[in-house]
Formats: sequence, C-alpha cells, structure tokens
Amino acid sequence: MKKIAGLIGLILLVVAWPVQSQVTFVLETIPSYTPEAGPVYIAGDFNGWNPGNPAQALQKNSSGKWWITLPARNAGTVMQYKFTRGSWATVEKGAGGEEIANRTYSFSIPDTVPITIQNWADNNGVTTTAAKNVSKISENFFMPQLNRTRRIWLYLPPDYETSGKSYPVLYMHDGQNVFDSYTAYAGEWNVDESLNELANEGHEVPIVVAIDNGSSHRMDEYSPWPNNQYGGGEGDQYIDFIVNTLKHYIDSAYRTRKDRASTGIMGSSMGGLISMYGAFKRPDIFGKAGIFSPSYWFSSDIWAFIRNTEKVHPMRAYQIVGSSEGGSMPSDMLAMQDTLRKYGYGDNELKSKVVAGAQHNELFWRSEFKEAFLWLFSESSGIGSIPKPGPYLKLFPNPTQNALYLNVEGFTESVHLRIYNIMGTILTDLEHFSGNRVETGSLPSGKYLIKISGKEGEVTGWFVKE
Repeated sequence: MKKIAGLIGLILLVVAWPVQSQVTFVLETIPSYTPEAGPVYIAGDFNGWNPGNPAQALQKNSSGKWWITLPARNAGTVMQYKFTRGSWATVEKGAGGEEIANRTYSFSIPDTVPITIQNWADNNGVTTTAAKNVSKISENFFMPQLNRTRRIWLYLPPDYETSGKSYPVLYMHDGQNVFDSYTAYAGEWNVDESLNELANEGHEVPIVVAIDNGSSHRMDEYSPWPNNQYGGGEGDQYIDFIVNTLKHYIDSAYRTRKDRASTGIMGSSMGGLISMYGAFKRPDIFGKAGIFSPSYWFSSDIWAFIRNTEKVHPMRAYQIVGSSEGGSMPSDMLAMQDTLRKYGYGDNELKSKVVAGAQHNELFWRSEFKEAFLWLFSESSGIGSIPKPGPYLKLFPNPTQNALYLNVEGFTESVHLRIYNIMGTILTDLEHFSGNRVETGSLPSGKYLIKISGKEGEVTGWFVKE
C-alpha cells in the first residue's frame, strides 16, 4: 500500500508540475540581399523588444540556414516576436516594404517552426514614414537625471511656421513607435498623420514631443517602483527629466503654452503607467493624461500612491484597455477608475473605456488615439481646457541678412527683446524695445532664438541669419 500511495503521489506531482516545452525557429527563406555573415536576431515581448541582444542572436546550421532555440517555457504561454538584423531600422517587413503584424507563437510541445522573411526594412531605400512636419531635436539629448542620452522627436502643427500662435504640448513615451514605422519595433501610432488630418478638419492640434524608450532601461524608467522580475525604480528621475530638463528646453525653443491645462502626457503599457504616475505626481505641470493599456500590475504601490496623493488640481485622465489584453489589465483599469472617483475625480475629469476584443498592441492604440486626444484637448471640455492664445510673434524675412522685421501682437507696452545663439549666449539685449526692426548684419551666419517678454507674457521664435 505504501508503494501504491507513493506512486500515486508521484503521479499527482507530475500532473501538477507545469509542462514546459521549447521552440526552435529556422529561417527557411530570407531575402537574397541578406548579408551572408548576418547578424540576425529575434526580438519580442520576452526580451523587452531588444532588437540586437546577443543572447537572442541566431546561428547558422550545417545547411547555411539561420536558427535559434529559445529556452523552455510553460505550455500555453503565448509570445510575440519579430526578426531583425540588429536594429529596428532593419526589422523584417512585408514583400512591398510594408509593416507586418507581430508574429505570435503558443508553446505546447517541443517544436520547430519554419520562418519566411519577405523583406528587411532597409531594402527599398525608405528611411522614414514620418510626416514632413516631424523632425528630430537630437539623436543624443542628454538626460542629466539618469546620466544617459536619448533621441527626441518633435511634431509641429501644420500651421506652426505661419500662424505665430503658441500651442499646447503633448509629451509621449516610446518615441520609436509614435511617428515612424521605420524605427517602430511593434508598429507605429500614426500620431503625425492623425493630427494632420484633425488640423485639416479645423481642430487645433498640439506640439508633440516623443521620447525614445531606453531599450534595456525601459522598464526601469517607466516605473518609480521596482519589480523583482522586471526592474523599475527610475520613474521619478525620468519624470524629473521631462519636467525639469526637456520641458524647459521645449518651452524656450518653441512657441508653447506653458500652463498645466495645456500640457499633456501620454503612453501605453508601461508608458501608460508612467503617464498616470507623472500626471498625478506633478499635477502642477500636467493637466492631461492619456493612459493606454496601463501596466498597473507592475507594482501594487500604485494604489498606495493614489490613496496618499491629495487632489490639488483638476485633471483630465483618459484610460483605455482592450478586453483581450489578458491578465488583470481590464479589471485593474476599472478598479483605478473607481479609486479615482472615490478621491474626487468626476465624469468631466475621468473617462475609462474597455474595447471589446482589442489586444495589447500598437494597432489598438493607433485606432483609439484620435478619440482620446479630442476628449483630452477639447476646448469645450471645461476643466483642463485650452486657454485662448496670448501674445504672438511673426518674423520676416526668415532667413534674413541685415535686418529682421517683427510683427508682435498682444503687448500693450514696450517689451524686453533678447537674441540668443544656439548655445544660450545672449547676443542682443534691448530692455525697452518698441519698434519692429532689429539689426542682424553683425551676427554670424547661423540659427538664433529671439525672445520677447512683457507684462502680458513671453513669446519666442527662431530665425536664420544667412
């Protein structure tokens, strides 16, 4: 009987133990122009979408085909992945160079999966899908709070160069995915195309500043609290970078509305978590938060944070999640809605939406961006609405040679005019300026910032001296 009982216990132990399996991917067909020596990598949700991690580099078998075996995982685990040649500029694409959906694989039994890659992103010479009014402020913008650098993208409204107006600003995370499918690792949001369409329909659209994620630092920067498995804990420094370094730069270099009601923050997944945290941590800076598929599961400290954060300003927060995102994400978002209502946020400040069948991907977030933006930035929304434009400045001719003419409106008295070079050095300082012409003949060729301030506010503009 003891032997039978022991055997039964062993059987029960085996049955209860999670069944694991591994998978081998073999690239059976690849583009003919693929470099013979590679490298080729697999990237996915299992490695933070790192496009060139040496641990996920493929090897060649005796037949000259690239292959990789991933570590065993529990049966039923579903992974998303793509293949790259070391960066998102060389990610796999469709036959015509178009973006393709993430590949998926569900672990069940030990398996070998043949793969066909039709194209790489760098085949047809396309270097960007971003609109013409999207640019890069810097490939290596310094983040002193984290002692790192990061690429920063900039979207300017279509009428920015001609209107003379100041604009609200929206800060977004995972900048690789915001404007450009060429740099996107999981598809882009099409924010530039969406806002250009809205502008053509008569809506006022904001300046958008998109910050690339830090690849291996992404989890660390997008949560103020650590997770034993995934990292985290640098969220405060990341928000400090946006508030105390990046925003100061944007506000000094571009015509922005600096008030909290005109400043938003938006992101998805971990970017949704840090958007929520940033807005409620610094409500003096952010009056709007777009919170897409927030990863509230990452740390239970999010709940204590909300309970212990006193409401001192009105807020407009837009939460959205897909019903098929899995785990506790839908229920967590609804629980956050209930919590925020308990602490005084009403219907005109908080909107939460569950989209039936939607999954955790850029396709979902892209399809919902316009609605979220319009709710957050609606001028008729009441709390958090965009104020009417204040003073503004027009410069002409631009580029200029010997003289720059100014059309300054909104000031009732003389103003303080200063001209800076790109290093921030003041080259012209006129404390009581009341004319409309500034001599520029003595300035060396280059780009300059002109700043005009008075009791009604402050306006800035860039000009080029030929």
